Amino acid sequence: MKIHIRSAEKKDYEELLPLFRQVHEFHVSVRPDLYKENPIPVEQEFFENQLKDSRQHIFVAVVDRELAGVIVTKEEEVAENSFVKARKILLINSLCVAETHRSRGIGRKLTQYVFDKARGLEVDSVELGVSEKNTSAISFYESLGMTTKSRKMEITLKDEGEVCCE
Repeated sequence: MKIHIRSAEKKDYEELLPLFRQVHEFHVSVRPDLYKENPIPVEQEFFENQLKDSRQHIFVAVVDRELAGVIVTKEEEVAENSFVKARKILLINSLCVAETHRSRGIGRKLTQYVFDKARGLEVDSVELGVSEKNTSAISFYESLGMTTKSRKMEITLKDEGEVCCE
């Protein structure tokens, strides 16, 4: 099986929508308090604006002329101040491999492609957020050499005075 990685194009939107939907539905299922059900989680205009933005990069994996995966990234800069050093980050906002193409190395190839792209962009690091409940994704990212940088924690306050924790 030959996996070809290329930049996403406007014409890819309709074929990518099920992948965007797949990611969004996972987030809705694990955090319905944060994410709304939406059959079109990425509007076409938003997608096209991402393609036009020189700081955003969307790459697709093509297998037998079918889009089998997508990775969405964005360059971000952290300004130096009295607390932190300046740095440039390539943030992975989304990675999805079609369920019919999983366990074939597509996610690994997309991510390695982004790591190589990041070196060319001279960023200091590649970073991403991942749900604690997405243990398979955490294992996948760790297999690529990624480590936990920090952890976001929360306490959900339902009603006034009532504290709810999972």
